[in-house]
Amino acid sequence: MDVLDVLNLGEIAQYFSKMAMFPVFDLAYYIVSILYLKYEPGAVEVSRRSPVASWLCAMLYCFGSYILADIMLGVSPIDYFHNNSHILLASAVWYLIFFCPLNLFYKCMAFLPVKLVLVALKEVVRTRKIAAGVHHAHHAYHHGWLIMVITGYVKGSGVALMSNFEQLLRGVWKPETNEVLNMSFPTKASLYGAILFTLQEANLLPVSKSMLICLFTLFMATSKVFMTARHSHGSPFALIESWVCHLLFGSPLGIEDAHDHHHPAPAAAAPLSPAKTKEELSEGTRKRKSKKAE
Repeated sequence: MDVLDVLNLGEIAQYFSKMAMFPVFDLAYYIVSILYLKYEPGAVEVSRRSPVASWLCAMLYCFGSYILADIMLGVSPIDYFHNNSHILLASAVWYLIFFCPLNLFYKCMAFLPVKLVLVALKEVVRTRKIAAGVHHAHHAYHHGWLIMVITGYVKGSGVALMSNFEQLLRGVWKPETNEVLNMSFPTKASLYGAILFTLQEANLLPVSKSMLICLFTLFMATSKVFMTARHSHGSPFALIESWVCHLLFGSPLGIEDAHDHHHPAPAAAAPLSPAKTKEELSEGTRKRKSKKAE
């Protein structure tokens, strides 16, 4: 008891849950999100060919969850864009990542130790967004548990759910990459987190909201940092999911899912900065075209 009093975990969790996200945590969220955009095939070429399209894609990566959640709750999808400071900060990050001389900003942010810190900070924002989405839906639909889960889920993974629309802005159409069909770890974790926060909001989970935010953030940050450090595309839920799917649906879904997750391994073990490699390849292609034109 004395140890708990000294640690004062309740007050620490309360302080952590009330901590402001802007600008430090939001800045990390924007940097990591736009880094992932630059990793996408053809993203660098689009930024050179059509900066407006590239900027729109970056804004979807940063604010897609807010847009999708607002549409679901009957709010204007451009409502979040009245936050000028957030838009300017995200736009500055986009410009520096894609157009900084000598690619210096991108290289610094993609440096693994720096990236691991940014990834951890991003998960703080993700957890807070899930909790805020569930809370918002709880006020609008007090007994709508499913609506609360869906809203929290969308707030935590809206960017991934809008990936097909974002691809269209870059002139790419890959329906097989639908996030609902091939759920990544952050998407699954957002769903499970939304369920937990919904249970807590309905007073069915014997834990305070601040403590749940603290614990879920710790789990998400630890998992993502570990996965990023190992360049892993797996999921900590794979073993449990395989057992549950076999028990409930009689299908070896977990085995197939684990098998599928092994396929991207060679790509993950490839160069540590894939976007840089793609950019160099694209520059080589442009040089060859210019020589042919001469």
